[in-house]
Amino acid sequence: MSDANQTEHEGLELSEILQIRRNKLTELKEQGRDPFAITSFKRDAYAAQIVDEFDSYEGKTVRVAGRIMSRRDMGKASFFDLLDSSGRIQIYIRRDDIGEDAYAGLKLWDIGDIAGISGEAFRTRTGQISVKAQEIPLLAKSLLPLPEKFHGLTNTDLRYRQRYLDLIVNPQVRDVFVKRSEIIREIRRFLDAHGFLEVETPLLQTQAGGAAARPFYTHHNTLDLDMCLRIAPELYLKRLIVGGFDKIYEIGRNFRNEGMSPRHNPEFTMLELYESFTDYHGMMDLTEDLFRTVAINVFGKTSFEFDGAQLDLGEPFVRLSMLEAVKLHADVDFGEVQTLEQARELAKSRNIEFEQRHGKGDILNLFFERYCEDKLIQPTFITGHPVEISPLAKRGADDPAYTERFELFITGREFANAFSELNDPIDQRERFEHQAKLKAAGDEEACDIDEDYLNALSYAMPPTGGLGIGIDRLCMLLTNSQSIRDVLLFPTMKPL
Repeated sequence: MSDANQTEHEGLELSEILQIRRNKLTELKEQGRDPFAITSFKRDAYAAQIVDEFDSYEGKTVRVAGRIMSRRDMGKASFFDLLDSSGRIQIYIRRDDIGEDAYAGLKLWDIGDIAGISGEAFRTRTGQISVKAQEIPLLAKSLLPLPEKFHGLTNTDLRYRQRYLDLIVNPQVRDVFVKRSEIIREIRRFLDAHGFLEVETPLLQTQAGGAAARPFYTHHNTLDLDMCLRIAPELYLKRLIVGGFDKIYEIGRNFRNEGMSPRHNPEFTMLELYESFTDYHGMMDLTEDLFRTVAINVFGKTSFEFDGAQLDLGEPFVRLSMLEAVKLHADVDFGEVQTLEQARELAKSRNIEFEQRHGKGDILNLFFERYCEDKLIQPTFITGHPVEISPLAKRGADDPAYTERFELFITGREFANAFSELNDPIDQRERFEHQAKLKAAGDEEACDIDEDYLNALSYAMPPTGGLGIGIDRLCMLLTNSQSIRDVLLFPTMKPL
């Protein structure tokens, strides 16, 4: 379909096009038809409704509204393509139906303008479902032209910087964010049905805790107090378990002052939940059930393609300890490694760099990251993390050097992290003190000693299972999006 506006503006500079549109707005105002003066338009139907349920709409008067995406002028009649939040529908406008003055006024309309249409739903001779206009108020004037070939732009960052344009021109982008909303809604429905209570904890905290990450800092003027944006809600949520809540969850933003990549954004959405009187085995069962239920209820399937891999969330998730994974993929049995010096020699023999502060468990984790992560394609629970990298997890009953913890990996990416929560205040203090020493030695991701949290634990926290799931990564997985920016409406961007 040809575009009358594009033909008219062909060869013009952007500044000339902008001036033409401004002049049209001025003329509309002089005629007493200022589109920005209209405060409302009562819409009673959407494009997709009319198309999908045409039998019930045919011959009836409908009121639709949306953005003009294309137009074709044919003398005494014109065809517009109108886009609303549900999709597109063709608008048929005849001079004899709306009157000569109103029809002549169409010359002041442009691609991108917002219009209201009242008219009859019908099917054209070629079979296309359309609306035959009887009333056509212009509701807002677009002073900037829409890009003609948005996917062809060489500056791909523009899609993220000007998401409003991305949503207008690329309908599949809108679909991703509709699915994101449905995924979060289904997560809430699942947890509510399992007896969990949604709660809220502070975003502004006096000290960062609950994860190993660098925080963002700010200053509260009234209290003259340095504060930070939370890196995790964990320690506050576990205070609520001490207070007597049995099952709680929070879906909210966390902030980490770290690098950016296709998998990382400085602010991101996490689900954290805690359940008393269960452990990390209970969290594994819950996680597997949650992933499978969301997939079925939102997408109607459990099989997905992601990053070139075929995945099936309907199959039982693999369960493998970190020691087993390293033995399988690196051919190294850390169960036979008795001393730190042996671990260091092994690392040197494989050209794995480590720091002086790293213990045997840290080096095991370095082997896991090097040899194992990218091999974990199908959903796999990795369990038994070393205590050195798990300061908030309960020690294993069989070997206190390892913890009751798991991470869920799919296509080499971490999607969930869970513990049997450490509820021994004496052990917790020792681990906090170890973290404080690491921080003093220059580890900016190590956590501080949280005295109030230790005080809470001293009143006794029941055995508890805790779980964190990255919502953004889950949305990436289920919508086959390769970058976290594709599932964040407004990702963090460096200013131009």
